[in-house]
Amino acid sequence: MTSTVPASLARAAGGSALQAVFLDMDGTLVDTEGFWWDAEREVFADLGHELDEAWRDVVVGGPMTRSAGYLIQATGADITLAELTVLLNERFEARITRGVPLMPGAERLLTELAAHSVPTALVSASHRRIIDRVLASLGRDRFALSVAGDEVPRTKPHPDPYLHAARGLGADPTRCAVIEDTSTGVASAEAAGCRVVAVPSVTPIAPADGRIVVGSLEEVDLSFLRTLITRMN
Repeated sequence: MTSTVPASLARAAGGSALQAVFLDMDGTLVDTEGFWWDAEREVFADLGHELDEAWRDVVVGGPMTRSAGYLIQATGADITLAELTVLLNERFEARITRGVPLMPGAERLLTELAAHSVPTALVSASHRRIIDRVLASLGRDRFALSVAGDEVPRTKPHPDPYLHAARGLGADPTRCAVIEDTSTGVASAEAAGCRVVAVPSVTPIAPADGRIVVGSLEEVDLSFLRTLITRMN
C-alpha cells in the first residue's frame, strides 16, 4: 500500500459526510477485463489448452491466485500456480504497454474528484507491478493512495483491501463510497462496511441494501456519491 497524503486530508471531502472514494481498476476505471481474458487464453493456448468461454464469468474480478488456480484445475495444465502467475502478468503487462483505454465517464469523474479535493484511492486485486503500469496512464497524482492485491494478507472478496485503504486515509469505511464492477469486488467493499456503486462490466450484479447498480460511470458524479453516503447514515 502506498500513500502520499496525511490522514487529516481524508476529512476534506467538501464538508459532506463523504470522507473518501475508493475505485477498483480493471473493468471499473480502465477497460482491461477483456485484456486479462485474452492473456489467459493466449497463455493456456501456448500450454496446449483451450479455455471455455463460460469460465470467464468464474475468473473475472478475482485475485490472481483464485482465477489462475481455477484455470489450472479446469484444464489440467501441467504448470504451477507460481509459474502461471508470472506468465499471466507478463502477457497482460505487454498488452497494457500499448495503451490503456478508460471506461466511459472515468476521466470526467476522476477530474471532478480531484477538483474538489476528495481523497481518492485505487484499490485493485491486481499486483503492484500491474497497478504501477496503469497508474502511469491514469495519473498517479489523482490518487492519494493505492492498494494492490499482493500487498494485503487477503485480497478481494475479503474486506482487507478496503479496510487498508480506509486506514491509510484516516477514514471511516461507512463514510466511504466504493465503485466496483464485479461481484467479488462488491463483496469485498460491503464486507468492509463501505457504500457501493456497482457498474457491472462482464457479469450482472443485483441491487441490494447499501448498494446501487448503474449502467456506467457516466451516471456517477460527486453529488451522486455524497447522496449515497448521507441517505445511508
